[in-house]
Amino acid sequence: MSDPASGRSYWDAVAGKKEFTVPLPEALLTRYVASDAALLDCGCGYGRSLAELQSRGYRRLAGCDFSSAMIALARARVPDAELKVNAPLELPFADRCFDAVLLLAVLTCIIADADQQRMLGEIVRVLRPGGVVIAGDFLLNTDARNQARYRQYQAQFGTYGVFALPEEGAVLRHHDRAWLETLFAGFDALDFQTTVYRTMNGHRSNGFYFVGKRTERTGSNA
Repeated sequence: MSDPASGRSYWDAVAGKKEFTVPLPEALLTRYVASDAALLDCGCGYGRSLAELQSRGYRRLAGCDFSSAMIALARARVPDAELKVNAPLELPFADRCFDAVLLLAVLTCIIADADQQRMLGEIVRVLRPGGVVIAGDFLLNTDARNQARYRQYQAQFGTYGVFALPEEGAVLRHHDRAWLETLFAGFDALDFQTTVYRTMNGHRSNGFYFVGKRTERTGSNA
């Protein structure tokens, strides 16, 4: 299992240099999240999505990221949001304090199944019953370049879909849909859409958006 804190130095180093490219899912937000909702952007990075949310009338905004360099940029960009540096796989917020949690291109940075499950447990903890998680992330690809690197790193990391960017010092994950169904099984699924994203390095990748509702059952299984 990879140390979930091991990527912090990479994200600190690229703060202000990398553009996050998973789009804010405006139609899903409009449908499932009221403008007066208390909303957490988990893994908010430099505040790109928070700034977009604010421009669309959302005011009760919070964000967290384990990169202090990213949070410094976010504070300059969205000074009215409640922003915190979090420990890996922990959310520095009270139980049941948010109506919605946004999780964009965060799971790709958490390569181990158990660590992803722990992150989802934290999201369940901070969501109120009836609150929603909106996740957007990367699916497995079938092109030769991606398949080759999935196979190359499977023995090292134990999961098909995990790969390293040795020149950059990052380890990332693309996801099998069956695993996502397991990961989000505790939520009442409201929406699942497939799409294609542009990655930070300018490539195309399969992707998804998922919307799930927290119920009392979800909380009891967290």
